[in-house]
Amino acid sequence: MAQLKNNNEGYGWISIAFHWLMGLTIFGLFGLGLYMVELTYYDAWYKGSLDLHKGIGILLAMAWVARLVWKLLNPAPKPLGNKAWEHKVAHLVHGVLYLFMLSLFVSGYLISTADGRSIDVFGVFEVPASLMMDNQEDIAGMIHWWLALSLMVLVGLHAAAAIKHHVIDKDRTLMRMLKTD
Repeated sequence: MAQLKNNNEGYGWISIAFHWLMGLTIFGLFGLGLYMVELTYYDAWYKGSLDLHKGIGILLAMAWVARLVWKLLNPAPKPLGNKAWEHKVAHLVHGVLYLFMLSLFVSGYLISTADGRSIDVFGVFEVPASLMMDNQEDIAGMIHWWLALSLMVLVGLHAAAAIKHHVIDKDRTLMRMLKTD
């Protein structure tokens, strides 16, 4: 039977699914965001791309909350290797990844609701606007942009560390998240 929960040796399928689903979605949203900033108001897909980005962003924020609850209720496997500083850096980087994602959700919400309109999530539900201040869209937009770039850099470092564990350290860190053993 498939292992759903984490244990001392490896991640369960739920943690793995959260990791890869969110990771791929974040890359997709980043790519869509890069595409969107090049569009003008009169481009055919201007509104559609914004609606898609917002809707997926809200769903991703909900998945982030579910993932955080799962993480708190289902601790990660014991770390591999014996370098205490690597464990501390990995823990710090994971914390910053979660913080950047939360900050991206908040800044995206502030951009999207700056005009006082709620965010429609694929016609299923709406997230109401609540905060409004001067230059909200511009300020939140700049923060959102830099956070997105910073998150991509941090994700790149995260991936490089996983590859380093696999190629140089020859431990199971990467394989535990791929579930190939």
